[in-house]
Amino acid sequence: MSGFVEKPEPLDVPGLVHLHTGKVRELYQNEAGELVMVASDRLSAYDWVLPSEIPDKGRVLTQLSLWWFDQLADLVPNHVISTDLPEGAPADWAGRTLICKSLTMVPVECVARGYLTGSGLLEYDETRTVCGLALPEGLTDGSELPAPIFTPAAKAAVGEHDENVSYEEVARQVGADTAAKLRQTTLAVYSRARDIARERGLILADTKFEFGFDGDALILGDEVLTPDSSRFWPADQWEPGHAQPSYDKQFVRDWLTSPASGWDRRSEQPPPALPRDVVDATRAKYIEAYERLTGTAW
Repeated sequence: MSGFVEKPEPLDVPGLVHLHTGKVRELYQNEAGELVMVASDRLSAYDWVLPSEIPDKGRVLTQLSLWWFDQLADLVPNHVISTDLPEGAPADWAGRTLICKSLTMVPVECVARGYLTGSGLLEYDETRTVCGLALPEGLTDGSELPAPIFTPAAKAAVGEHDENVSYEEVARQVGADTAAKLRQTTLAVYSRARDIARERGLILADTKFEFGFDGDALILGDEVLTPDSSRFWPADQWEPGHAQPSYDKQFVRDWLTSPASGWDRRSEQPPPALPRDVVDATRAKYIEAYERLTGTAW
């Protein structure tokens, strides 16, 4: 059993229809048929949406995504229409709300990897492949790949793992032309972002994108290149052979799997609330990632 420890009740806002409660975001539709995305401060780990929130996390994700959309605008259009607060929305939605085009979403997580870690490492250790792509011998946790690779995943429901799939499976699902366009665009965006991060002393190990169609146009949607959707490592501490320090929720994962939490992730029991020092350290990491990437003080 996994999912929400405590599933929140969506707010009732005049003129908006609630569509979906995700791990982090609430989705609404306005009277013009546009999507209203609200990034909460929720955090997920080990397939659970935790009972504790990380203050300002939703605003960091939203503002960092907007910054990245600007950096990528010449490569691929994005779904953002406006950052205006909908009339009647609560003040807390400020800075965490996007008005977006309603897209026909592609049912695939578009993952790009430049380094070997996570689920890619697990597959490599067994078969020397990732998503069916053969890789050289001798790679280890944190190794840089000879070239970035497109390793798509099937989208999973809240409380379930995304499952890596082959490129051939993506082509079967969405058609050969769309699959080729997804791969090309994913790798182009990853390469641009990798170079920008490198200039700021960060390694972009891997990341995932979501795309949709507006008519025939492929559009970049959801969030982009945040600590929730990407692995950023400090370049000056990169040392292949073990897990790298990361700008994400590693403090949370470490605490949850430590004796201090008293939680067994293999059980069906929900995880406990986070202590204040873990919440504060995690918030600081998200803000540090924002500041290092954008060069702007939070």
